[in-house]
Amino acid sequence: MTINVKGRLIDFSTPKVMGIVNVTPDSFYAGSRTRGRDAIAGRLLAMREEGADMVDIGGYSSRPGAGEVDPGEEYSRLATALEVVRDVWPEVPVSVDTFRADVARRCVEEWGVDIINDIGGGTLDPAMWETVASLRVAYVLMHMRGTPATMQQLTGYTDVTAEVITDLARKVYELRGLGVNDIIIDPGFGFAKTVEQNFRMLDELGEFCKMGMPVLAGLSRKTMIWKTLGVTPEESLPGTTALNAIALDRGASILRVHDVRPAADAVRLISAMQKAIL
Repeated sequence: MTINVKGRLIDFSTPKVMGIVNVTPDSFYAGSRTRGRDAIAGRLLAMREEGADMVDIGGYSSRPGAGEVDPGEEYSRLATALEVVRDVWPEVPVSVDTFRADVARRCVEEWGVDIINDIGGGTLDPAMWETVASLRVAYVLMHMRGTPATMQQLTGYTDVTAEVITDLARKVYELRGLGVNDIIIDPGFGFAKTVEQNFRMLDELGEFCKMGMPVLAGLSRKTMIWKTLGVTPEESLPGTTALNAIALDRGASILRVHDVRPAADAVRLISAMQKAIL
């Protein structure tokens, strides 16, 4: 399974680790907040050393209750990080976490961003899909209902896995019609899902893999971990690593994480186990 990133094929026969760089003051996990050129450069270089295959940069916190960020400020934060990326790690595939089409366009045209990671899956900005199609970049299609402010009021599902897959499949059909060919599927753990629904989707992650596209698992330090264990996001690394291993065993192609080395180790170990039992 591959996606085309500006003429380079990324092969997911071995899963990839996507390191998170949040250039925000209010992301839900304080340890991920990275402000200033030196801090960004240090985080990127550490991720490279620890085994990241790609990086995802976000300038707008999507946690419930986070402050509004205007498009100009979001782009300014992203541009600062992207300039550092191009200085210290120019070859790494870069994803930008934004739901705004204009911000996405500027990041691609001005900084050569490879992937747009849209938490809204096209629902928060109606111009996003046509923008991605015109830019010919890869696209992370995530499932969410409502907005970050309202999503946890919209968790009514009869069968969460089936309904999320149906919604994503419809959107993939529409994206294909626009000419977007390189699509990564993200079930949207934590976005308009209860803790129990998140665990159901994780157990059934193989059903998402049957869609025939790389599946991204974004489980890192999320509510389903720290609420279940009675800990804080800061104490949720062991739980994250456990769930990442389950996601890999169920077929995930990408782990989106705050902590690169444990995820890279999980990829190596699960891959070794799968090769041993073939």
